[in-house]
Formats: sequence, structure tokens, C-alpha cells
Amino acid sequence: MNFEYSEKVENYRKKISDFMDEHIFPNEEIFSEQLDRHDRFSSYPPIIEELKQKAKDAGLWNLFLPESEYGGGLTNLEYAPLCELMGRSSIAPEVFNCAAPDTGNMEVLVRYGSEEHKDKWLRPLLDGEIRSCFSMTEPNVASSDATNIEASIIRDADEYIINGTKWWSSGAGDPRCKIAIVMGKNDPHAPKHQQQSMILVPLDTPGVTIKRTLQVFGYDHAPHGHAEIEFKNVRVPASNMLLGEGRGFEIAQGRLGPGRIHHCMRTIGAAERALGILCKRVQERTAFGKKLAEQGVIQEWIAEARINIEQSRLLTLKAAYMMDTVGNKAAKTEIAMIKVVAPNMALQIIDHAIQALGAAGVSQDYPLAASWANIRTLRLADGPDEVHKRAIARQELKKYQ
Repeated sequence: MNFEYSEKVENYRKKISDFMDEHIFPNEEIFSEQLDRHDRFSSYPPIIEELKQKAKDAGLWNLFLPESEYGGGLTNLEYAPLCELMGRSSIAPEVFNCAAPDTGNMEVLVRYGSEEHKDKWLRPLLDGEIRSCFSMTEPNVASSDATNIEASIIRDADEYIINGTKWWSSGAGDPRCKIAIVMGKNDPHAPKHQQQSMILVPLDTPGVTIKRTLQVFGYDHAPHGHAEIEFKNVRVPASNMLLGEGRGFEIAQGRLGPGRIHHCMRTIGAAERALGILCKRVQERTAFGKKLAEQGVIQEWIAEARINIEQSRLLTLKAAYMMDTVGNKAAKTEIAMIKVVAPNMALQIIDHAIQALGAAGVSQDYPLAASWANIRTLRLADGPDEVHKRAIARQELKKYQ
């Protein structure tokens, strides 16, 4: 495995790094100010659309799609360091049209969508004209085991009828969110992993009701939001079914593999930013007669942070390399490992940065508190730590059977 960045990747890294310094970081505060001027879920800060056009003009658009005529033509390994840079700001991924859940949904449409699906939904998503959501988790069952999902998708002539309640459908609060990929059960009597299907449901379909948006440690993540959605006798054309009945788990594995590693890449970027904030701050503040940077405990935090970031990055690059060379299924253990490692690593670094900054660290003057809250959800999203550890342990035990 050779993780040296190619000339192409180095050029992209420089372009994205310069773009972040020139356009992203200086406009984070403007984004927040514009968001607060109106109902936080009724409109969208115009600064984002301005920045998206700049990213398009700079050729920094849809870089996430590997082996596709639709994307930037980068492999997962090539995209990893670029995604990491984007992860240093909460607003950056959308600016480059590389934000979840749209990336995962676009990959689903590329891999499993019909030409009709691609024309109607993929093209507008690739152009950044609309947003999307992914409706899998449910409030009444333990969704860490997706076989528990109870929402129904029942065939009726040339239509499907969807009934059920989903929540944590991230992105559904956005007024530009037009389409949901819904996972539900179409045959409760089929084999365990062939009962589920995925289907496309436009959010303006009669019977679709966004009941509320949920907060994350008090953050509403507007205008993106995490919605609770009721589907009540929702009818969509049978052609909206993705891949075929009973193939929901197959689609989920294809979707969640890249999505998980993208989260890890961005998480490493957030950890790098937190470490940078910590290092700058401790050299500016004095306590008990010397700079905070001279305190042994602070130096230990910094050293541990650098070690843990490098370890996480290497494991992420290995997972990306395996996805490119042997496929997502063969790389499932590496993907599971980094999904456990990266959020826990970043949370520790962000926590130390908050501690070093004191009261400032938990305020809105720094991105640390919001970053911690966001990354803490990643220990649950796309599978909780315990599920991934279970899978890792089972693979390890197989070696000795």
C-alpha cells in the first residue's frame, strides 16, 4: 500500500485548502448570521449558494463519486485527504456538493437507480439544485438492528403504499429537500434479510408529514435538520422501487460503506482543526506563572492528539485503499474499525481543546462545542460502536475456528 499523494491529489489539496482559507472559514460567521435572520427552517443562507457557485467555477464539485461518469473521477483513496480538508468546517461539505446524506443517496441512484430515477433525481442532486434525505431509523424499534424496521411498503397494482414513522431523517428539514429514500418491509415472511426494500418517495407526496425536527444536544442543525416523518397511506408509482423488492439490505451495504468512511475522513479534519485551535490558544495564555503550552499535561494532550490523528488517518487510508482494490464487502472490517476509531479519537481531542480554552471552548465563539455534539452522533449514526465491534470480533474469531 502506497499512501503517497499523487500530483493530481496534491493539486486538489492545494485548491481546496486555499478555497477553505479564502472562502469557507471567513464566511462561517456570515452563515450563522444569515441563518438567524429568518425562520431557521424556512429559508437558506444565500452565502451558501454563492460559495457553491465559486466551488463549481473552481472545479471543486462532486469529487466524492469514484468510478463514475458523474463525479470527479477520484478513487476513495484519492478522495480521502480532500474530504478530510472539507471536514474542518461544518458548512464546507455542502459547498463542494459532498455532504451527507446527499452523497450516499447519489451513490444509490448511480448504482441502483433507473434512467428515469437518474434524470428526475440524480441530475438535480449532482447540480446542487435540490437536497435529499434517507429514512431508515424508526422511533419505536431498536434500529441498530435494521431487521426490526416496521414501516411497510406494500404493492397495490402499479403502486406501492408506504405506512410508518421514521425519525433522524437528516436533511429533511431543509426546504430544498425534495426526495427521500425510504427503507421498509415489503414481505415479513421472507428470509430475514430479504424482507426489506428501498423506495423513492417525493416529500410533496400526499400522506407525507414532517412532524418535527430533532435537536442534537440543543443544536437544531438548521436548515438541514433531523426530521421525524410520518408516512400515512403514501402512494408512489411501482417504478419508484430501487433495484427490486427484498433488496433493501443489499442497497444499504452499498450505500453505508462509502458513507461511513466519508464521515471518518471529515472527522479527522475536525480533529485537526480542534488541535490547531488548542495549539494556538495555549501559546497565548498564561496560568500559574507560565504559558499553558509549557504545562506538562497540555503537552501530553498535544502529543497524544498527533499520535491518534496519524493512526486514524492511516487506518482510514487503508480502508479506502481496500475499497478501491478489493471492494466494499471485502473491506467491511476495516470500515467498521475506522468507524469506531475516528469519532472516539476526535471526541477526545475536541474535549481536551475545550478544556484548554476553558469557558471560551463551550461558547459559540469557537466551533468546538458544535463539533463535539455533531461528532458524538457518529458513534450512533450508520451503526453504533457496539454493532461495529461485534462485527469486528466475529471476523477475528473466524480466524481461529
